[in-house]
This record gives sequence, C-alpha cells and structure tokens, in this order.
Amino acid sequence: MPVCLIALGSNQGDRQATLEAAVARVVRHPHVTGSAVSRWYETTPIGGPAGQPRYLNGAMRIDTSLDPRGLLLFLQQVETDLGRQREESWGPRTLDLDLLLFGDRVLAEPGLVVPHPRMAWRRFVLEPAAEVAGAMVHPTIGWTVAQLLDHLNTAKPYVAVTGPIGVGKTHLAQRLAAAMSNSRLVLEQPDWDRLDAFYADPSGLGLAMELEFLEHRARLLGDLDRSDSRWAISDFWFDQSKAFARTWLPKSQQPAFFERFEILRGAVVAPKLIVQLDAAPRELLSRVRRRGRSCERRLTEDQLNRIRCAIREETEPCGVGLVLRADNGDPTAVFQQVLAALRAMD
Repeated sequence: MPVCLIALGSNQGDRQATLEAAVARVVRHPHVTGSAVSRWYETTPIGGPAGQPRYLNGAMRIDTSLDPRGLLLFLQQVETDLGRQREESWGPRTLDLDLLLFGDRVLAEPGLVVPHPRMAWRRFVLEPAAEVAGAMVHPTIGWTVAQLLDHLNTAKPYVAVTGPIGVGKTHLAQRLAAAMSNSRLVLEQPDWDRLDAFYADPSGLGLAMELEFLEHRARLLGDLDRSDSRWAISDFWFDQSKAFARTWLPKSQQPAFFERFEILRGAVVAPKLIVQLDAAPRELLSRVRRRGRSCERRLTEDQLNRIRCAIREETEPCGVGLVLRADNGDPTAVFQQVLAALRAMD
C-alpha cells in the first residue's frame, strides 16, 4: 500500500481548528489505514498579495489504497467542504491540502503533478514533513525529505541561473540581486572579442577556449566566502560547462576537458538552487539576433538547440541538486517564481 505525504496549511479563520478537522476527515476515509501528523508551524506567507495573515502549516503521512487521482480529488473535496474558495493564486485560504509524494510515483498529468513541483525548496513544507516522513525519498531528486531539509539548513545561500545562449540568464540574475536586500551578484562577463574568434573557428580554438571559460567560472565561484550569509546570484552554473563542451568539442578533445573539470569542480561552491531557464530554439535565435553582438552572428538555430538540450540533460539526473525549471516565455512571471522560491528557503 503506497505511503503518501500531504502538506496542510491555513491562514484564514480558526486555523488550527480547520487543520485538525481536515486531519480527522482524512483519517476517517475507509481507504486510509495509517497516519502520522506533525506539529503545527506558524509561518510568514511567501508570494501572493501583501498583508496576508500568517499561516499554520503541517504535514501528514498516510497509507492509502486510493490511486493518485482518487486521493487528489478527495483532498480537494475536503478543502471545499471546509470552506476553501479557489479565487487567487498564492492568495489567502481557509485550507490548503497539497499532495507532495505518492510513494515513488512520478506523474505529470493535467491537474496532477507528483512529486509536488515546489516542495523541495519550501522550508514551511519540509520542516513539518521531516517530522513524519524524513525517510521518504523524493523520486526525481534522489534525496530523502530529511536530506532536503538539511540542504536548506547547510548549503551556501547561492543560486545559479543556467540555460542556453540568449535565454536571459544575466537579466534574471540582475533582477533577483536587485530584489534581494542582502545579495551579491556574480556575472560571467565574457570577453566578446575572444568569443568572436571562438565562434569563427570552434574546432580549432574550442578546447583552449572552453578550458579558459572553465577556469574563469571556477575563479569567480572560488571567490565566494562560504561563511558569507548574503545570497550569491550568478548568471551561470559551473556544471553547464560540460554541456557546452559536449556541444562544441570533438569527442577526441572532450577527455582533456572533463579531466580538468573534475579537478576544479571539487573547489567550487555548489548552488543551493539551480534555476534552469528555457525557450524554444527559434525564440532563442530571435533574441540573439536582436541583441546584435557580432560574435553571435554565426550561431544557428540548430546549435542553440543542441546547447539547450545538453544543459537540460545536465540538470536531469538524480543527485544533481534542487532545480527550478522555468520556461522563459514570461520573464516577469519567472522572476516572481524564482524570488518566491528563494524566500521560501530562508
């Protein structure tokens, strides 16, 4: 019988009474056979309109014979019965019941995404969840709930923005740094003349240039003081270097690059959160053409797409860390999403 993890929250009315009524409804269901409930945690609202009341949050672990869709529909009915009205995204609510984990299932269906796509960086979710389900494993990240919480508690406050050429990494990093009152911006700032030579002859200059870029990224991240409590925000991710190398370098040159990569990677601060931006290849090419850099005039839609796919592959394996994937179609919506994620980590 699957073990499931549910997050509970309320910031309207008698919050504790509502949460306890929801718990009672869940445990009385004939297809729920076991349960454990965390303490209630009072938290500050993240995102949404200003001036909201504080939340009470908790978590519940259950054993159930319901299927994922059946459990979701039941939780939504409990929300409705206890006064939930679905009027505003991230707005105040009488009751919020989120299905976080359903055993080791990974689902992406209309109206049903499991694991919950934002649970891994929400402290108000992970703290109560670790009480009742610390050993449960997030099936796409590969870490337990307890390890996810430990990551929030111990990782350097550093977010790395990655993605293909032209996707808007620097713009997002700058907006985040401006919005965070206590932050440090780390920009790659490449030598455009050197890039012009590289794009003109990638097969001849590729290895030397990719090693040069790799050393430069390592120096920038090596300057981060691990004891500095400020958020560091970079417009690159160190591991994206592998994606660019696989795209540009002949296979015969890649072993030399990856040997140096592994040596440098050990001294580089790992991000607390990786933000992966994405956009369609045609849109990327349009953006590159609009910004008018002479070094990029030789780039093709196919090259941009190969880099895009290679970066996505780097962020997919279990164990790579916390990755927030965002389609860059609406930069303001992405900015708000990422900013809310950073604030939910604190």
